[in-house]
Amino acid sequence: MTTPRPGAGDLVLVTRAASVQFVTPIMFRVIRVLDRVTFDGWIWLDGYQLDRKGDAVARRSIFVQPAGLRVQQRAATPRRPTTLPTVRQNCGPAGLPPATPQRQPAQARRTAGHG
Repeated sequence: MTTPRPGAGDLVLVTRAASVQFVTPIMFRVIRVLDRVTFDGWIWLDGYQLDRKGDAVARRSIFVQPAGLRVQQRAATPRRPTTLPTVRQNCGPAGLPPATPQRQPAQARRTAGHG
């Protein structure tokens, strides 16, 4: 059985179970899982270390075992519209036909020496 990898936007608690370097646990907001070659069962995460208030205090790339991460909050999945809105070209205000450009009367040209 494999542990699901965290995704962009996930909030995870990184503890010593994820890597021995995290004796003191940190909260971490994942930006992305980096595509680096690693040992089996390890991944690189790019993201922000958060303070107690949830504010980012440092951007970091960390090397961890996903099995040791505790996902606190999954990122919300953006909803896609079921239909795309219709875009109308050259329309006037609602209920009125499209405006047609008015022709400007031609102006008389003056040429040098004739005027």
